[in-house]
Amino acid sequence: MPVIAGKRVIYAMAAREEYGPELQKRFQPVMTGIGPVEAAMNMARVVDEKKPDLVVSLGSAGSAVLEQGKVYQASSVSYRDMDASPIGFEKGVTPFSGLEVDIPLPTPLEGVPTARLSTGAAIVNGPAYRRVDADMVDMETFAIKRVCMTAQTPLLALRGISDGDAELRSFADWTQYLGAIDGRLAQVVDQLEAMVASGELGL
Repeated sequence: MPVIAGKRVIYAMAAREEYGPELQKRFQPVMTGIGPVEAAMNMARVVDEKKPDLVVSLGSAGSAVLEQGKVYQASSVSYRDMDASPIGFEKGVTPFSGLEVDIPLPTPLEGVPTARLSTGAAIVNGPAYRRVDADMVDMETFAIKRVCMTAQTPLLALRGISDGDAELRSFADWTQYLGAIDGRLAQVVDQLEAMVASGELGL
């Protein structure tokens, strides 16, 4: 876990394929595993043990509307699998949680565009994007955010767009942009760490 100006930072990633050579030069991440259940289980343990000052969820995301290979800050995160609407709750609202559909996330990085993120347990592909009320999709960040809320730890979410402009038909369709995303995420991590070191994030 990196310690920057006395602040403990945890980087969380889902899969080794997203952890390229540029990011490897900068930090050792917590590998959460794929999907909200694995992410919640593993992050709850790590956050409880390490008690970080900041958690950064980063990796790839899908989008049918954002530029492929580009990195975005998530301005909010929602849980697209949650649907208790048959008993009167708005789709996306977890019953009795007191949460809105979209949970806001901080976006402190100047020059890095923002986008709304949706988390769920299934890959979104092709026409299924039309059913998602968000700009980009992943499978872990909402779960990580809920862990961080419980621990009162701030979370930033950074995502590079790996797919979504065409239907996924193979593993290679997902990995084709990961090399470019690795370098761009590394640049954003450098920017973020400089802000932590200067005290600009107010941690």
